[in-house]
Amino acid sequence: MNGLKIIKLNTSDQELIEAALKNKRSAQKKIFDRYAPKMLAVCRRYISDSYLAEEVMLQSFMKVFTNLENFEHKGSFEGWIRRITVNNCISYLRKKEKLVYTDSFVDLEVEEEETFEEFEMEYLQKIIDELPEGYKTVFMLYAMEDYKHKEISEMLGISESTSKSQLFKARKTLKSKLQTLKTKSYETR
Repeated sequence: MNGLKIIKLNTSDQELIEAALKNKRSAQKKIFDRYAPKMLAVCRRYISDSYLAEEVMLQSFMKVFTNLENFEHKGSFEGWIRRITVNNCISYLRKKEKLVYTDSFVDLEVEEEETFEEFEMEYLQKIIDELPEGYKTVFMLYAMEDYKHKEISEMLGISESTSKSQLFKARKTLKSKLQTLKTKSYETR
C-alpha cells in the first residue's frame, strides 16, 4: 500500500485506558485533553478562584492516573473522572475550612423548581459563587451532580436535614438575587 499510514482519529476510552496503564504519556495526554475542560468547569462551579479551580483539577487528574487500575468499567469513564474531581473539590474546601453549615431549622415548604434558563450561565455562576460555601456545595451536589440528600450528607459529614436546609437556603438566596436582577433590568428599560 504505497507506505501510507492509516491514522485512527477517534481512540476509544478503553484503548486510552489500556495505553495509559502502560504509562504511555501520549495516551495520558489524550485523556487529559479530552476531559480536562469539562473537569475544570466542574471545579470552577465549586471553587470561585479560577487559578485554584485549575490547581484542584490538575490534582484530580493526578488521582485519576494514579488510580486508573481501579476503574472497574462500571458506568462511564467520564463519570468516574467526574466523581474523583467532585470529591477532590470537596476535600479542598474542607482543608481550607470553607465549608460552614448552619444547623438552624428552616421550615422547608415545598416550592416549585426554579428555572434559570433566561439567565446567562456566566452570570448564574457569578451569583452561585457569591453563596456561602456550605450552601453552594450542597446546591452544586444536588442540582448539578444529581446527588440525593442522603449521599450528600454522607459525603459532607452532615445530617440529611442540614443538607436539605442548605439547599433550601441556597435556592432562596439565588431566587432573591435573580429577582433583584430582573427588577433592575426592567427599571432600566
